[in-house]
Amino acid sequence: MKPILSAIIVFRLCMIAVLPAAAQSLTETVLTLEQAVEYALDYNLNIKKAELTMAASGYSEKHLWSEIFPSISASGGISYRSMPFLSANNGIKFTSSMNAGVSISLGLNAGIPFSIKSLKLAHEANILRYEDACNQLSIQVTKKYYSLVAEKSNLVLLEESLNQAQRQYERSEVFFRNGLSGELSLMNSRFSFENARYNLSAATISHENGMAEFLAMLGMPQETKLTLPSNVDIVRIHADAEYLINQYLPSRPDIMRALQEIERLENAYKQNLWQSRAPSINLSLDWSATEFDPKLRDSLTASARLNIPIDPWIPGTSGSQSVRRARDSIETARLDLAMAEDSAKTQIRLLTALLDNSWDSISISRLGYETAQRSYQLTEQAFNNGIIESLVLDESRNNMASARQRLLQSEFSYFNMIMDLSAAINVDWKYLMQAYGVRDE
Repeated sequence: MKPILSAIIVFRLCMIAVLPAAAQSLTETVLTLEQAVEYALDYNLNIKKAELTMAASGYSEKHLWSEIFPSISASGGISYRSMPFLSANNGIKFTSSMNAGVSISLGLNAGIPFSIKSLKLAHEANILRYEDACNQLSIQVTKKYYSLVAEKSNLVLLEESLNQAQRQYERSEVFFRNGLSGELSLMNSRFSFENARYNLSAATISHENGMAEFLAMLGMPQETKLTLPSNVDIVRIHADAEYLINQYLPSRPDIMRALQEIERLENAYKQNLWQSRAPSINLSLDWSATEFDPKLRDSLTASARLNIPIDPWIPGTSGSQSVRRARDSIETARLDLAMAEDSAKTQIRLLTALLDNSWDSISISRLGYETAQRSYQLTEQAFNNGIIESLVLDESRNNMASARQRLLQSEFSYFNMIMDLSAAINVDWKYLMQAYGVRDE
């Protein structure tokens, strides 16, 4: 029994050592942006709803023949009849009869072709809504993804600041014990160390909350550990606003929706006009059979009726007003299109100008960080040589950290503007950087 018991104990110890590592390896995931977008598209409920709506309109678009399919109905029944008063001498007698029938009715009017086109336009509109919803979600995921990347870079920076503050605090303790610095210098070093530790802790909590929101957006378990890239490589975007407007304005989803709405309303106007004012034809065919005493009789009836509407031609009637409202809605949609185009042009011009101006901010931030970094190196050397106080070194280190944070913030803000411009002209942001990106010399 002892060897078996020993083997069981060894096995359990091995499992205790292996399972945490295995669990950790299962929850650690290297997630690319493309994978994140795919996860979000598969999980998002609004995308699923748009997909179902698109599938429903697609089914109707594939069965356009249903608009001219006749109405078919079948009927059948049984009845009992008696004459209790007139045939009282012979007793009450019941007679039964059975009947069956089939009716086919077909209505034809001049608005059917426009009704068929309405189904096609509705499906095209649902396709556009689905694609636009996917693009908007992709932009949201991309912004969130790289915001986490920026936060991760900031955490690295804060951790470096904490390590520097800790080393400085340890040196200040040594100097204080050896009588080379005063108590105030030691207290300043300790305050800087505690402040750097708090900043790192607060930023870590904020990053973890952002990561939890991101995992929820992707539909991934909250315990999943994601490995993200350390930074985002951005380039200067230099593009002419008027060229972008002429080249990409018609492909914007809002412009395309406005054009589709005009086409839909024009088709609805024609459908209303022809259905209400044009003659219509109704064809029907009825067959019935009756079994009675015990003969079987059947009949076949065919009819054709032509309806000519009169009241829609009279101004002021409800039919005439309906046609007038349909015509006026087209003009309203055209004004909406003009306003959407003006708003889109303004947005593209503004984003293009902001990108040009914001790059100068990045260049200045980079120069400021290089200057602050070199200043800290020189200040640290002077502090180690006992030339300056720790307060000066603290200020220099804080200046360097602030300069680095300003650089990260300016780069991330510039990337968000790139995303906004790519959405404004409805192109992929990677294509925008590749086609209009200019590397600084």
